[in-house]
Amino acid sequence: MLRFYTAGESHGEALIAVISGIPAGLPIDQAFVDRELWRRQQGFGRGGRMRIESDRAHFLSGVRNGQSIGSPISIQLKNEDWKNWEEALPVAAGDPGKHKAVASPRPGHADLAGALKYNLPEARYVLERASARESAARVSVGAVAKLLLRELGIEVLSHVIAVGAAENPNDVEWDKLRTLHAKNEILLNCADESSEQLMKAEVDKALRTGDSVGGVFEVVAHKVPPGLGTYANWDERLDALLAAAVMSLQAVKAVEIGRGIRAATSFGSTVHDEIGYAAPEPDINGGYTRFTRPSNNAGGIEGGISNGEDVIVRGYLKPISTLRRPLQSVDFKSRETVKAAYERSDVCVVPAAGVAAEAMVALTLAKCALEKFGGDSMTELHRNFKGYCDQIEKF
Repeated sequence: MLRFYTAGESHGEALIAVISGIPAGLPIDQAFVDRELWRRQQGFGRGGRMRIESDRAHFLSGVRNGQSIGSPISIQLKNEDWKNWEEALPVAAGDPGKHKAVASPRPGHADLAGALKYNLPEARYVLERASARESAARVSVGAVAKLLLRELGIEVLSHVIAVGAAENPNDVEWDKLRTLHAKNEILLNCADESSEQLMKAEVDKALRTGDSVGGVFEVVAHKVPPGLGTYANWDERLDALLAAAVMSLQAVKAVEIGRGIRAATSFGSTVHDEIGYAAPEPDINGGYTRFTRPSNNAGGIEGGISNGEDVIVRGYLKPISTLRRPLQSVDFKSRETVKAAYERSDVCVVPAAGVAAEAMVALTLAKCALEKFGGDSMTELHRNFKGYCDQIEKF
């Protein structure tokens, strides 16, 4: 029911994102979408490209008079850097002498695998599409999905758990995440200031040594109702859908739902969230159900279905592949041992990856919500959703 795709290259004229299946009548907050794009560009350790680009969503279709109209929504993000690449990446036949080849593949990047797959003589065109610049387009349509979820009382935010060897060991309350989200300056998007300074030191170390550093981000979806996803089919399980969505982001190499990693080395009695029953309270379980849990090690998903607790997804991000002190590689043409190619790049992108992961989680939850509740208009969706919430509350 809800589908999206993106197009465009890192140094091309623009990125394009298209999302279809959004019901008619959804208010589209341009300022909200643009702020999500701004959040993706922030963070200590970002490279020079972020000083060039100033991402703004230009809605081409599907939105009129500030509301969705039921047809596919298309969004254009202009690449300001295009003016520096027009002659190197022309659409028509251009001057081969102005082409900027990626002559040696970077370890850890798609360069070599992509060149082999598409039978390309070097990795320029691989880099252009494999680049994490593409995630900006996902953030734009993810912001639309967030606006849809917000109509159902669901919010999605992220924070950074670790950068390199520095980590925040503390659980973070939802109100703290909202305060973090409201900040107009983003360092490393960590909810604990002392931990954030240790993370900054990790980035500083990588900057000094010409290296890069990865880390862990956590995405929290708040007030997700029970019943999204299903155990009935393997490819409809909510945890599987979320894991695939977050894993699809550039440089993410592992995904965790709730405390899945810790659970693998624990006894069941210490992992499974006990169940209680009490009168409903507005701030517990979204007010949807009287069933309560004192812990949320399952990350809000049991048996592939949301259970009414916050949905929690962690992404483990490897260090960026482009290094100012390049690793050993091989020249595409001569096959001789050389240093890997260097492209202007970031040192740390963990906060930005968290924002992109918010978009992917929001898109996944919005898809599941529309599949469950349906509705070609927001009026119909609200009616269906309210009926389901009444059913859950009376269970």
